Amino acid sequence: MEVQELGKQLWKCNDMCAAEATASLLQVEENFSGCLARMDALIFKPLLQSEPSDQKGKENFKLFLLLNDQFQALWNLTEENYQIVKQKCSASESFCIQDIYIVWKGDLFLSLYIRYFVTFANYVVVHGFEHATKSKSEAWKHHKTVLKQFLTDFTSETSMSLALYTVLHKPIRDHIEQYILLLNKLNEVLKEGSEKDIVTSAVKEYVKLKSFISQVLDEACFTKTLWKSLGYKFTDMLCVPERRLLEDSKNLPISASTNRSDRILLFDDVLVLIQGNSFQSFDLKLVWVDETCREKSALGPGTLKWRDGRNHVGDFKEGLEHGFGICLVPRRSEDRYDCYKCHWYEGKMRGYGICEYGNDMVYKGYFKDDVRQGFGILENFSAEHPFKYTGQWENDKKNGYGVWEDKDRGERYIGTWLDDHRHGQGIVVTQSGVCYQRTFHADKMVGSGILLLEDDSVYEGNFTQDLTFVGKGKLSFANGFILEGTFTNKSGQGLQTQGILNTSNEQLDERITKAQLGLKEFPVEKRWKGIYDQFLEFIHSGCKEEMEESFTGFHIQTSKELRKSQEYLFCQRGTEDVSWKTEDILEELVQHHELGSLQSYLEKALKSSLHPLGKLLKALTIAFQATYSGIGANRHLLTMAQEEVKYYAKKIWEFYQGLLHLALEQKGQLPVKCVDGEVSDQKAYSVVLPLILPCFYPELFMLYMLYHEREDDLYCQGIVDLSLFPDIKLLEFLDVQKHLWPLKDLTLTTNQRRSLIKDKCFLSATECLQKLITTVDPREKLLILQKTYEEIESTVSRVVEKDYKLPMDDLLPLLMYVVSRAKIQHLGAEIHLIRDLMDPTNQGGLYDFLLTALESCYEHIQRMRLHQRENCHVVHTS
Repeated sequence: MEVQELGKQLWKCNDMCAAEATASLLQVEENFSGCLARMDALIFKPLLQSEPSDQKGKENFKLFLLLNDQFQALWNLTEENYQIVKQKCSASESFCIQDIYIVWKGDLFLSLYIRYFVTFANYVVVHGFEHATKSKSEAWKHHKTVLKQFLTDFTSETSMSLALYTVLHKPIRDHIEQYILLLNKLNEVLKEGSEKDIVTSAVKEYVKLKSFISQVLDEACFTKTLWKSLGYKFTDMLCVPERRLLEDSKNLPISASTNRSDRILLFDDVLVLIQGNSFQSFDLKLVWVDETCREKSALGPGTLKWRDGRNHVGDFKEGLEHGFGICLVPRRSEDRYDCYKCHWYEGKMRGYGICEYGNDMVYKGYFKDDVRQGFGILENFSAEHPFKYTGQWENDKKNGYGVWEDKDRGERYIGTWLDDHRHGQGIVVTQSGVCYQRTFHADKMVGSGILLLEDDSVYEGNFTQDLTFVGKGKLSFANGFILEGTFTNKSGQGLQTQGILNTSNEQLDERITKAQLGLKEFPVEKRWKGIYDQFLEFIHSGCKEEMEESFTGFHIQTSKELRKSQEYLFCQRGTEDVSWKTEDILEELVQHHELGSLQSYLEKALKSSLHPLGKLLKALTIAFQATYSGIGANRHLLTMAQEEVKYYAKKIWEFYQGLLHLALEQKGQLPVKCVDGEVSDQKAYSVVLPLILPCFYPELFMLYMLYHEREDDLYCQGIVDLSLFPDIKLLEFLDVQKHLWPLKDLTLTTNQRRSLIKDKCFLSATECLQKLITTVDPREKLLILQKTYEEIESTVSRVVEKDYKLPMDDLLPLLMYVVSRAKIQHLGAEIHLIRDLMDPTNQGGLYDFLLTALESCYEHIQRMRLHQRENCHVVHTS
């Protein structure tokens, strides 16, 4: 039997197994959902109706509210899973392992069970059930009789508090046991392959969950017994819901002194020495992990808690946070937490992480030595003052180059920062289109600047925060007039000036109206240093595996995604979750470094969110969009954006070379000789730039459109005028030689006249040129232009019945005809984008010649329209 046919049979067999497992799961989830509904109606809702008045009762009630939240989340997930399975079964569709959500979305199920039992254990420790059942409210007294009947269905315990304890954990633990039994049965009948491996891994995780729950409850009961045995004085001061007793000197042959009444209590966060009626406590700076973890060079998952409420869950090494972890830090002034989901190195945050602050701010970026350091994004989602900062951080403050968007004011600041203040050169772009460049000192504008207004007026001088002119300055109007003098703005009198108005200029210099900001002030190589530094650190480390995790990068945008990308707390990550390894990438680099396969390899790498180069590109894309999208779409920033994209290509090529050098070294091969800068730039523009351009094209082309808006409007009006001409009249108007007219293409129907037919001549060339807007790649745009030229030449050769090479005198009128019929809307933007981003090796060749010809056509159509305007003006004047 062929391998392909055997594979089909195995897959079909696995589908049948999945169908049977899904049917069993349906019954299991239906029963459990019903059980949870009764627990909600008979236990949670009644207990929530009677809030205690005493302080201790209020604290326990708040904890019970949290337990109810975890219960509701667990119930909702169970009900959702039940409905999905039910719908799948009733639809009679084919089944696969992906339909079994407890496998495919296992991490979600596991996390909710863990949260429930951790909160449940905390409630047990503080004698929560004992306090709850002593409620004196009338509602609770009335409910007791009904509740007792419900509890007898689950347990024979006579104590109400003990019965509640049993009912709120035993059915849930039994349900996890059913999951394990169901998955084991499925695993037994599955054929060997990836699906069996997935189910095997899922079984292991649920078994670990089962062990984890047993351990959590044992620790809670052990700790609860201690609090019961100690006096109220000690309990009131030492009892914390999250605290767990590890060892009691009463059970061990140790003592702190010769006095036998002394007692030592070792908790997971403090060491307590009791001497008579007093005690001393000592904070612990160590982590307790399972024996299995200790065997692995003291590396493994664990929990670290502090008395001030801090809580760290994650990986540890030799007693320190090391690897991925989640740390909750309480905010003193409010009942909220800062949540850090980050990488730790020897006890300190280092690498990429996400921090969700308790004040509605979120930071996504890099850390070093517990502070924000390098490239990062801070966003405030509160309604009061929403903002977003994208840029460099140093010592936990905004320092260096960065972009700030004030969503209330509709402004974006692009420039340098010092200790959280705008400091140095800066550009401010507003939603109304106004743009200015100033020097800032501690958030205040100092000195003179340049203010570019939406109507093309330009002011050079001093002005206030609300853009009022003050002091000496020069105002250049759109019509070419220049007003130079001293400006004042007195209350109730408006803007006043004393100076000279120069009316000799006919029009404003384009160097002013299209002035490009930020080029000297922000050298391109210094703009996003934090992104490049992180990548350099990764390469210089030899691409170590421990660095691989901390270099997660900005392909992850939410903490939920970050959490999913890491190993599951309390459980070891299975091999199926590892989608790439650094050594595999380095091996691939060596295999594809020849030019033939390099292009396709880089294309694949840059599209991957898991490849280092793909991660780098994603971070650069975020930085580019933060600067030039939305409010940042201003024509005065075009050159800044264009040189930035070119520099991205250059840096990506450099980093590719660095990775390749490392890969060859590790294989014992001689690294390729370093090429000079000119050759390296050429590779960047010819190989990398076309691959990364799609990521930046929407914002970049918008800037080109805004920059060439006036010329494109004039050109479009010219196109509208030319479109009124029939084909023959247009050929005649453009001085195309008559022997080149393709009259045979003008097929007539009844009542048609040849002189009135439109859009039939040079149709193939016109349709070809229209494809110019279908691609973002300058190379492909030039190929389309070449193909258009060939189509024109082919049509002419057919007309004259011989091979005909078009001289420039013939080409321009014919190309003008094709351009006028193609009606490309933003042709000026297209031409200049191609010119600026084309491969430098094409300069002076055929592509350069054809692009120049297209540019000439574009300018000629503008001049035609301009002459018409001037003629109309002369007529009206006369």
